[in-house]
Amino acid sequence: MPAVRLAVKLLTAATVITLLSTPLFSTATILGPIISPKNPYIGQNGLATMHGDPASSDTTPFAGPGNATINSNRRALQSACPTLLGTSDGYVFGLCTTMFGRTPTIHLFDSQEADSLAEFAIAKGNILGGVYAYVDNQDKLVLTDGNNQLLRVGKSSTNGKWALAITETLPLTPIPSSDSVVGLAPDWQGYVWFATANGLAGYADPVTKNVTVYPLKATGGSVEEVANSISTSPAGTLISTTFATYLLARDDASNTIKVLWRQAYDRGPARKPGQLSWGTGSTPTFFGPQSGYEYVTIVDNASPLVNLLVYRTQDGSQVCKVSIFESNNSGSENSPIGSGRSIFVASTYGYPYPALPAGAPPSQPSSADFVGGIERVDVLEDDSQGCVVKWVNNKIRSSAVPKLSLADKKIYTFVRQTPLFPDSTKTGILDNYYYTTIDSETGNIDSKQFVGTGFIFDTLQMAGLINQGVLLQGTITGVVRVRKA
Repeated sequence: MPAVRLAVKLLTAATVITLLSTPLFSTATILGPIISPKNPYIGQNGLATMHGDPASSDTTPFAGPGNATINSNRRALQSACPTLLGTSDGYVFGLCTTMFGRTPTIHLFDSQEADSLAEFAIAKGNILGGVYAYVDNQDKLVLTDGNNQLLRVGKSSTNGKWALAITETLPLTPIPSSDSVVGLAPDWQGYVWFATANGLAGYADPVTKNVTVYPLKATGGSVEEVANSISTSPAGTLISTTFATYLLARDDASNTIKVLWRQAYDRGPARKPGQLSWGTGSTPTFFGPQSGYEYVTIVDNASPLVNLLVYRTQDGSQVCKVSIFESNNSGSENSPIGSGRSIFVASTYGYPYPALPAGAPPSQPSSADFVGGIERVDVLEDDSQGCVVKWVNNKIRSSAVPKLSLADKKIYTFVRQTPLFPDSTKTGILDNYYYTTIDSETGNIDSKQFVGTGFIFDTLQMAGLINQGVLLQGTITGVVRVRKA
């Protein structure tokens, strides 16, 4: 690890600034790249994190099943499975929570059939504990448990029988027992960054086992909470709290954390229905047309209309602030897709979650219909001119985190509909769920194919995984596998 760290340090601050400020000339819609240079401490982009890569771009280099007739199967696990992460050798780690007992459990799936080959229970944490994890460059799952232990979990096979086991433990001792890790991701030097629910940012050194933390506090000293995951790039670590977005970095001289910039946003008067916290629902996203991290984007929680916010990674200056959606669907719990100069945001306003995190404040209003909708916003080539809305489609009732394939240029998601009234904005336990592909250039639905009926197929705004032409999607009761028939 030290030798690799030394090599990565050759990517100097000057080099990063050059990548972030290179003039851009293309006028055509160009998607990608996934962040470059690739993080040497993480697995394959598109597979290694819930949002695909350390930048949380929600893109994948792989083609999905496309518009062809599909075959789908449900794997019943009596567990909600919000996180599916792929390895380089064709297996999938699933992070699931049992319906009875709410025990966090790691499953090992084969990537083609989604059969569970092995499972391993870990210590309980909060509702997000263990959800945001990643696969490292050794194909090990990196996550935290309910005791604030940073774990690496490996897989092995003996005489055809698979097993999962903890291979490494690092106590995150500065975190009090009353707090818990929400998100984590490695930086380009191998340090594992994390954020806690009660607003501690930090990093762990896997070599020395030292852990450094920094409290995130709003003006006046009130604690900022973190309800979503974090993102990393060669420029630093992004964390969005319930008040602001931060770009943090490690101070090599003092082994401390420094704030490169902080941008407060409009958190609105209250939590909105269809969101899990009072503040942004976004995992902050790095994106850009050259390095893949020239820009940063989140969606705020302003009322009545939320805003898509874009900042320059280099200094945190605002590129644009664009109101998105309408008053009856303006809110999002999902991380935006960010690729090239394009951003895609799905509305979750009114989505009926069966449970909320402990301490979640009441929403205003208390409930709402689920209208849905996806909107695309592009950063103009001359970014001093801001951004422009490319298209809006408020007929897409996306019930999952949409993913963009850079191979086939399609957006993949699931759509939820009322059986007898497909245009209704109401929801119920007997709703139908459809595998859906969307043309990223126009916003038109290319294909919509029935997968199942009832709450057991509820994709619950969770993220899917695309690999080798197969889409695996977590549901409230297990996993759905979709591939060409």
